[in-house]
Amino acid sequence: MPKYIIERNIPGASKLTPEQLKGISQTSCTVLGGMGPQIQWKHSYVAGDKIYCVYIAPNEEAIREHAAKGGFPANLVTEVSHIIDPTTAE
Repeated sequence: MPKYIIERNIPGASKLTPEQLKGISQTSCTVLGGMGPQIQWKHSYVAGDKIYCVYIAPNEEAIREHAAKGGFPANLVTEVSHIIDPTTAE
């Protein structure tokens, strides 16, 4: 199943409180629960005015559907072509 990086422009994202981040996470999980197991949220990075999310999904349309239902921006959705790490250099 394809893996995607989603870039969400959210002004002040890095200043969101733990309670706000919990609320966003709960909304995301609720929407995902209604969409079925074919789409999975792996984790997200909060940095500056953006949140970068890693998802596994059958296609970009599923990512965008999740964003629409959750009220989240999905400014850029990019399919991951390869994953590299220090072991790639070996």
